[in-house]
Amino acid sequence: MNNRSQKYNREAAVAGQFYPGEKNVLLEELKNLFAESEKIKPSIQRLQAIISPHAGYVYSGKVAASAFNQIPENAKYEKVFVLASSHQFSFNGASVYCRGNYETPLGEIEVDLEFCENLTERSSLFTNYPQAHDMEHSLEVQLPFLQYKLGENFVLIPIILGTNDANDCREIAKVLAPYFNEKNLFVISTDFSHYPKYEDAVEVDLKTAEAICKNNPLLLQDVLYNTKQEHINKLATSLCGWTSVLTLLNITENRNFDYQKIDYQNSGDARLYGDKKGVVGYWALAVFGKKNVFNISEKEKAEILDKTRQSITNFIETGKRGKILKSGSKGILNEKTGVFVSIYVKNKLRGCVGGFAQDKTLNELLQKMSVSAACDSRFDEIKKKDLKNMEMEISVLSPLKRIQSIDELELGKHGIYIKEGLNTGTFLPQVATKTGWSKDEFLGRCSRDKAGLGWDGWKTAELYTYEAVIFRGK
Repeated sequence: MNNRSQKYNREAAVAGQFYPGEKNVLLEELKNLFAESEKIKPSIQRLQAIISPHAGYVYSGKVAASAFNQIPENAKYEKVFVLASSHQFSFNGASVYCRGNYETPLGEIEVDLEFCENLTERSSLFTNYPQAHDMEHSLEVQLPFLQYKLGENFVLIPIILGTNDANDCREIAKVLAPYFNEKNLFVISTDFSHYPKYEDAVEVDLKTAEAICKNNPLLLQDVLYNTKQEHINKLATSLCGWTSVLTLLNITENRNFDYQKIDYQNSGDARLYGDKKGVVGYWALAVFGKKNVFNISEKEKAEILDKTRQSITNFIETGKRGKILKSGSKGILNEKTGVFVSIYVKNKLRGCVGGFAQDKTLNELLQKMSVSAACDSRFDEIKKKDLKNMEMEISVLSPLKRIQSIDELELGKHGIYIKEGLNTGTFLPQVATKTGWSKDEFLGRCSRDKAGLGWDGWKTAELYTYEAVIFRGK
């Protein structure tokens, strides 16, 4: 900031209107809302983001508390990013507050001014436009919930989106994606349907929430468009903060995150002022990061190796693919995940074929890839006499994770998948370990030799990483 000694805090603008303006009254209100709120116990790893409503607390406070109640006790975050779509202004991109800190009746919240200013320097889509923040309620109403749950153990990155362009949302997501990690929390502010009758709101809001939970930005846009074409009576919008939600989906798409619905109400459910003739809908959603690596037991590894050998042996001896054998367990073999099968004869590679999960279980994909590896035309044909000297290396793959920077690629830990149009190519994580290639060589060779895009083709292609559980046996 050009003159950081002069700070102009963004004072509370809607305290006393959307929520209580006195500290003690607000604390009591939050205590009661959290006491009524929902709490789930996910079996997955960590909370990464929440989607929370931004209406007055008498209407949406309980649902908002349900969103924030997913924050673990004693959680600590380096930064909390709050994304809210503007109700006051329309402008390109997004505005980050670079003038000072934010204030609520619960006290002052530190804004990472240096980080916010760096965002404006990195991309023209991020601007220092403080007027967008001055009277905007959709960001402010989230802050007392954060203060109640986290105290002073965070710094704020306040972002207000003024754009109505889906392409802008995608570009904003690219800039923010590197910070979408376990160190930080993202809060997305949005209400759902506006002004239909109660029954229509319930139906429309569920359809919108389920589209969000599919983690597909194009699907959400289609659902919003199709809902608009239905011309539901009095429905002004089905997602007022759609640009903020769409930005989140562009960050999480094709990455290992799980969306869950937590709580729903609309303004017709409010104890006071509830009118079911024309309502506003509120969903609390949470985004959890799944574990990166599968836990495969020794028993499951033995079954995987056994099925691989049976599939290969049957094909070599009969020249035909056998029927898919059912899994003898209820674990990883029944999950939809990718796998690569490598065949070695006297420690010499004789076949290597694999694929990513799509709609097949590991059990089905494993047996198909085993046969494909046994007839890999790049290597000498495997004969019956080779079976006694055969070893198999199995790589069970985690879901693909889209990356925006090669800084997110860790050699030896991550495999790489490069995609541009119909051209694709991949190297397993162990390739970097076995060859000793640098990151540039790993990417360049995959781009040139596997994807057919040339040595530097990866620089303009889509990049994905994945992890693998690798084991070997006869």
